[in-house]
Amino acid sequence: MANDDKPHDPGAEGESEARGARARRAAEAREAQRKARAAAKLRENLMRRKTQARARRAGEADATEGLPAAKTDESS
Repeated sequence: MANDDKPHDPGAEGESEARGARARRAAEAREAQRKARAAAKLRENLMRRKTQARARRAGEADATEGLPAAKTDESS
């Protein structure tokens, strides 16, 4: 061991690669979660729209949530 200028750290090079791999896996996991949430939101929206369409065909009133889209004749 004549060349002991620097202490030997066997994991130094592999450690930065491991950190990069962990960061990539974390980013991929976040992306997968985001896509899953978006897909769930789309399914929910589609089901709500289908329910509204069925209600219109059956002649029933839409069950709305939140503020109505247009005012009734209250402004006059």
